[in-house]
Amino acid sequence: MKVAIIGTGLIGGSMALKLRAAGMGDLFIGVEKDPEHAKKAIERKIVDEVLSLEEAIENSDLIILSIPVDQSLSEIEYILNQTDKQIVMDVGSTKKEICEVIKNHPGRDRFVATHPMWGTEYSGPEAAIINSFSGNSVVICEKEKSNADALKTVEKVYSVLGMRIVYMDTNAHDLHAAYVSHISHITSFALANTVLEKEKEDSAIFEMASAGFESTVRLAKSNPDMWLPIFQQNRENVLDVLNEHISQLKKFRSCFEKDNYEYMRTLIESANKIKKIIK
Repeated sequence: MKVAIIGTGLIGGSMALKLRAAGMGDLFIGVEKDPEHAKKAIERKIVDEVLSLEEAIENSDLIILSIPVDQSLSEIEYILNQTDKQIVMDVGSTKKEICEVIKNHPGRDRFVATHPMWGTEYSGPEAAIINSFSGNSVVICEKEKSNADALKTVEKVYSVLGMRIVYMDTNAHDLHAAYVSHISHITSFALANTVLEKEKEDSAIFEMASAGFESTVRLAKSNPDMWLPIFQQNRENVLDVLNEHISQLKKFRSCFEKDNYEYMRTLIESANKIKKIIK
């Protein structure tokens, strides 16, 4: 099988490394606008060669669309227009808009909408990590709208990556993604800005920052070119979770203002219930 990786960064690059190592693909073709990224992708053996989008589509069996979600929206129809028997899958963090854009496309059944639930704050081919997906979940949306052979191939891809497959509709996916992923990034961005605004001494941050602080703000290093389009596409769900998050923060603020530490204990104990879900 010949695999085209459109976007050879963190997700696409990590997938290619694992699929190559597992023997699922005898040729890996990259599509990459950044010349430095293209060079690094070849050096790291993420791909064998970098071609134009048109050439990659023509010479591949499986096309993995791994670019920011706004770019995916602008490219998906063109890609499906050029495909014949190729299978197309995306890995974006939002699903409703991309599925809506192609819902009436004659090549809709060649497309499988997916979201592997893994990532780091880093980007580019140098950030790609083999075996990174293992043990995590992947969401496949609207599986009934994908051709059986296309779905089977994509399911095999995620089996090779070691991921648990969950099936959802696009509305459910985008809602849950807002709560378990998107709000984490917003919180991290906001906390980083809070500390940078109030703590003018960079050295003090460096000296006093604990592992807990670092783990909380590490997502603030994430690429805005990737996250801004995600927030835009999932605006309503993100607003919903953000309003709830602000409500919870206000409860803690009220406890401090009123010296109500008994209620603060109740809030913390309630939060501790997450231990039953996340070990």
